[in-house]
Amino acid sequence: MNITIRLFTFLLLCTCTTVLANTAMKQVTVAGAKPPQSPIMIQGPMPIEAEYFAALLDNVEQYSAGNAVFYSGYLNGYPVVVVKTGKGLENTAAATAIGISLYHPRIIINQGTSGGHDPALAVGDIVLGSRSVNASNFKTPHREAGAGSKPLDWIPMDLMASQGSAGEGDSAAEAQKLRYYEGDKELISLAMSLQQKHSSGKVVKGTIGSGNFWNNELDRIAWLHQHLGTSVEEMESASAAQIAHAYGVPFLAIRILSNNITNHGKYDPTTAKACQQFVKVVVEAYIRRLKDNETHAG
Repeated sequence: MNITIRLFTFLLLCTCTTVLANTAMKQVTVAGAKPPQSPIMIQGPMPIEAEYFAALLDNVEQYSAGNAVFYSGYLNGYPVVVVKTGKGLENTAAATAIGISLYHPRIIINQGTSGGHDPALAVGDIVLGSRSVNASNFKTPHREAGAGSKPLDWIPMDLMASQGSAGEGDSAAEAQKLRYYEGDKELISLAMSLQQKHSSGKVVKGTIGSGNFWNNELDRIAWLHQHLGTSVEEMESASAAQIAHAYGVPFLAIRILSNNITNHGKYDPTTAKACQQFVKVVVEAYIRRLKDNETHAG
């Protein structure tokens, strides 16, 4: 009797195993998630330098932090964040740090208007920042009371040279130099390849000087042009470049001349839109390149 039960149980198990093996189970395979696309960040200090580009975006969401306004959306299906940073070094540095922390951009382009230092440049010309420099970091030599001030004798002061004092002590000597931040070479190359798309002037590479000043002294402008190599001046790019460098984000400043008193070029605020139009061309070309690379990689 026990032998019969065991044999029956064995045959039943073999039959069930065969049935299960020959039955195809329904299944679904879930692909791994792709990492989110890192957005392109476009900065402009004033409304006339940011809001035209922001209006180009689709599905825009607006967010304010401090003095900055962020417009996140899509251009040609790719995520872009436009930042109205506010004027000046401090506003721009804060907006850049906040923007990097919030959006993790793959590149940052700081763009807007500027005043000419190079007499060879005209209103409407665009300067690609092969480098940018804080043109307001200086130490003054000692002068007695009543001796006046001589700005053309001021000494450069690199605040990033060390963690010690940049003005006194052993570390001060190391700080007596200029610090330049290079623009991203691939972005510069791309922008230069599109220079014919800018119809209201030429596109050149140069040095962008930043500082919370508006220089109308021709001797001061000539001194900055000679000793710092500045092509133009404005109030933002060097601080954005410094923060972008600290976070390892590729950076380029693109600045159009809105005036140039070295050759009587009068102020023209409409150049702000022309600059954004050229930046749009550059960004669209960059997006096409990204999509082509993704296609080839796939």
